[in-house]
Order: sequence, then C-alpha cells, then structure tokens
Amino acid sequence: MSKKKYSQKYPLVWQKDDFYIEIFCSIPNIATGILLSTDEHKFVIDPGDGILRDLNKNISKEEILDISDIFISHGHHDHVGGVWSFLTYMSVLRRQKPLSIYFPKGCREILSIHNAFLEVYSDELTYKINLIGIEKQRKINKGSLIIEPFKVNHNEMNEDGSSEYVPSLGYKFNYNQKSICYGGDTAYCENLVKMSKDSDLAIIEAGAIDENDETHLTMQQAEEIGKTAKEYFLVHVPD
Repeated sequence: MSKKKYSQKYPLVWQKDDFYIEIFCSIPNIATGILLSTDEHKFVIDPGDGILRDLNKNISKEEILDISDIFISHGHHDHVGGVWSFLTYMSVLRRQKPLSIYFPKGCREILSIHNAFLEVYSDELTYKINLIGIEKQRKINKGSLIIEPFKVNHNEMNEDGSSEYVPSLGYKFNYNQKSICYGGDTAYCENLVKMSKDSDLAIIEAGAIDENDETHLTMQQAEEIGKTAKEYFLVHVPD
C-alpha cells in the first residue's frame, strides 16, 4: 500500500541509497524549486524564484557547479523565475562545463530568458548553454540515469474564459532500478497515470479546486494517481 506523503511544510525530501530528491518549495503562483541528485549527477528541476538561496543553504558552491542539467516542465513564472539568476551565478562562479536546459518545445519563456541573458552577458560568459527543446517522448541517457520526458495537459485561462494549451512536460527519472515521476503542472492525463504507476516516488500537483479546472488536478485526482506509486508527494497545493 502506498504511503501518503504531502505537506505544506517544505522542504520535502526522499532518498533511497544515493538517489535523492529535495523539493525546496512548490507554491502556486510563487515558486517551485527541486534538486535531484545521485553520486554521479546533480539536476535542478523547475528553478523558480529563490532557487539560489535554497541551493546555497543545502549544498556547497562546488556542488552547485556540478549541476549539469536543468529540466523545465513549462514556462510559467513560478517554475522558471530563478533561471536568470541561476545562469548569472554560474558565470560568477566561473563555470567552465556546459549547462544543458531541457524544456518543452514551444516554451517561449525559456527562449526569451536565454536570448536576453546572452545579450547582456555573452562577452563575459565562461560556459556554454545548451538549449534542448523536447517535442517527442524520447529517453535521455545520462549514463546510469535515464530520463523519460512525457507530455502533460496544462492550460492557462484567458480573460474571456477560454483556455489555451501551455507547452508542458512531466519527467520520469530512472536510476538503479528506482524511479521518480514528476508530473509538473497538469490537469488529468493518461500519460501521468501511466508514468506514475509503480514508480518508487510520484510527485503530483494538486492545485485545482474542482474537476472542471482545465489547468490542474484536484486533491482527489492527485491522490488517486499517487496511490498507484509506492510513495507519493502532493505538491502545488493552494493555501
């Protein structure tokens, strides 16, 4: 039986051997920030506002420089608000290794941040930024860690009451026969149901008030999906 794990008290931490994830926060309309690591890899997922503060509280500058990849679920400000400061900090630390940013193809926010950043800092930048837009659900191989991006169903509401699809992804991280599924922001979708099932940890957002919401999952929907994993966290829960 799955063990229910969700709380508004962050950080949320899960670890199996050297497979580690820490959710610094996941607060609707404010910020998300996640660190995932193994002995060989360090990734940041959805670097919202405050990501530098949270990383510097928890790991050393040398470990921050070891972060090789950023994974973006979608371009809303509470998920990408810390990208600019993170890129700047890497330059301040005189990073030399390339940094890869994975994001859903069509995410205008990441492209805009990247282009504006290069316009300001290209003359002094010490490292290469690789932008990798994901369109198809192809596995990403990082040695012993395999990442499976998958499309999710996230929309934003317009002033006239209509909704518009937001390019958005979830990610499943597979390592040493363990797996973590992160759904990002999404309404109910079969891809999330499939990827969460039998995961060692599922991280499911629960930001909707009712099932007519086309942007997020309700608490009940999120719990039902979470229970198909061995453990789960519910995040992005409104106050």
